[in-house]
Amino acid sequence: MRKTLLSVLASSAMAGTLLVGAVAQAEDKVFGWVENASIEPWGIAVKAKLDSGALTSSLDARNIEMFENDGEEWVRFRLKLEDQDSGETFSDQIERPLYREQKVRGAGGRDERPVVLIDVCMGDTVYEEQFSLRDREEMLYPLLLGRRTISHLGLLDVRNTFLQEPGCGENATYVPHDSTDDQS
Repeated sequence: MRKTLLSVLASSAMAGTLLVGAVAQAEDKVFGWVENASIEPWGIAVKAKLDSGALTSSLDARNIEMFENDGEEWVRFRLKLEDQDSGETFSDQIERPLYREQKVRGAGGRDERPVVLIDVCMGDTVYEEQFSLRDREEMLYPLLLGRRTISHLGLLDVRNTFLQEPGCGENATYVPHDSTDDQS
């Protein structure tokens, strides 16, 4: 009798967990481990790798230099991105306020990278996200989206790619940066 009761309880708990997961999936968008994205406001179409192993997102940037602007720290950098739609290279110099500096430890030692806020279109929504700036020329994907960004998007299906097409028009939903994410 006790075995049967435990079996029923375990089955009920598992069914409840599956139901909660199904409801969450019905509400969340599902993204593949590689997606098309658009860097806004320039509308640069790039491939993005969604990497749950990284906390902070990263963007390919060159000639990175810090400078002061009205008593605040800013970052000047050059984007060198090939637009996936047009094939043209976007290589404008950009200036952004420094959001924070990120300390990175890896096989090559320690490194500090500037982090800025940039808008990215994923699916039909524009997200203002933190991006560490780094020369990613040797990398396959110029844009890497880490867990902070993925948590805003929805669910990550590591078995698939290109599940959402970026389609952010003038009336797209805009999700501003949430500074409480900095605690993660």
